Amino acid sequence: MPESPWPVGTVFSLDGITPRIAPDVFIAPTAAVIGDVVIGAESGIWFHALLRGDMNSIRIGERSNIQDHVVVHVDSGGFATVIGDDVTVGHSAVIHGCILKNRAFVGISATVLDGAVIEEGGMLAAGGLLTPGKVIGPNELWTGSPAKLRRVMDAEERGGFDRNAISYRALAKRFRAGLKASG
Repeated sequence: MPESPWPVGTVFSLDGITPRIAPDVFIAPTAAVIGDVVIGAESGIWFHALLRGDMNSIRIGERSNIQDHVVVHVDSGGFATVIGDDVTVGHSAVIHGCILKNRAFVGISATVLDGAVIEEGGMLAAGGLLTPGKVIGPNELWTGSPAKLRRVMDAEERGGFDRNAISYRALAKRFRAGLKASG
């Protein structure tokens, strides 16, 4: 069996189920990816992030970034977590048994709960709480706790958030190539 490109103590099998990770994904040495998890090409799993596919599955598309201290979990009652392509999940967010479609954006310290959906291009602002079963529509911006619709973003505003996913893809590539333990 070939040696894993990820640091020891980062990717864990559980009950014989091993995460399936594209070879060009960056996984920080302090992240933990456990069990029934699939991560698509060019994605980044950042420092102290936890992806725990223990009671259901986690699926992450291509070019998505799961930033520092994010928790991605599932629900034993039937909710898997599905994260699409080009998705940004900000620092310290909690993603639990929900769906984040392509180009969704979850702000810093926001929470998305069981059965909730963020449609393509939708955004939950920093600190927002998307309660169970709520749906953020395409290009909608929701804020607050509990989150409420504030406005539909125009193409220019939404494009600014798309640039975040592009910059994180480049940053993941840089870290994958250049991060080395010193000392």
